[in-house]
Amino acid sequence: MVNIYDDIRKGERGAWISIAAYLLLSSFKLASGYWFASSALLADGFNNVTDIVASLAVLIGLRISRKPPDSDHAYGHFRAETVAALIASFIMATVGIQVLVDAVRSLFAGKGTQPDLWAAGIAVVCAVCMYGVYLYNRRLARQINNQALMAAAKDNLSDALVSIGAAVGIVGAQFGLPWLDMVAAIAVGLLICKTAWDIFRDSTYRLTDGFDQAELKDLRSAISRTPGVEGIKDVKARVHGNHVLVDVVIEVDPHLSIIEGHRISDEIEDRLTDMHNIMNVHVHVEPKDLDVLEPGRHGAVKK
Repeated sequence: MVNIYDDIRKGERGAWISIAAYLLLSSFKLASGYWFASSALLADGFNNVTDIVASLAVLIGLRISRKPPDSDHAYGHFRAETVAALIASFIMATVGIQVLVDAVRSLFAGKGTQPDLWAAGIAVVCAVCMYGVYLYNRRLARQINNQALMAAAKDNLSDALVSIGAAVGIVGAQFGLPWLDMVAAIAVGLLICKTAWDIFRDSTYRLTDGFDQAELKDLRSAISRTPGVEGIKDVKARVHGNHVLVDVVIEVDPHLSIIEGHRISDEIEDRLTDMHNIMNVHVHVEPKDLDVLEPGRHGAVKK
């Protein structure tokens, strides 16, 4: 468990870097957007403001998840980051909808203005900076195998793409199409809402103990290859923060000793922990062909 908590502490560093980058870039974009009259750059700046909230949620979740298990949380506090991400998704959706409403209102009111070309250059510079943050967080997330930080890295990449899109809209507005800048703002608002929806969907899926069936099939395959396992009656798994908890019911030769059954259980735990980075594995051992044993006597001798 010490390594898990050390990795979480490393993940906090990536969250802090994202927060610092978003603070600087959002301030720069919002000031420049107002100065150069660019709706797309303003929308991009508001997008980064929501990303500050999302990064703060990840940071707070990582901090809470570092708390060790206690009497009320036997498996630890790893789900705190999932709850924080869920809250952040609501905040992001609210801002995204506001950006959409303002952009559409301006578009139909015909208030489009031609933004200064400097706004496009600023958007490109910000995109390059955010791409650098993405590369750093992606490398760190892979190093510590942290899904929350990897999600933050993907958000960094989407922000870089949003800035490129804003630049395209600003440049297009220079060719006598001022409405194109507001169209780019609408696209940014839609991307904010999509990101919020993706985070909401993933968070609720994890909180309701959803688990990918393909990964469950891989777990079943690893268990079946364990020497001594003659059958698998049930395999269940759920995500706890960034970690996986597994419950498995296996069938073994009914004539095996308790010591042999315990050895097989340990082998399954070691295989899953080493191969799939599982945090906790609970193995229940049953004799094979339990249904043909004497009724009401589990573990009885076959007839």
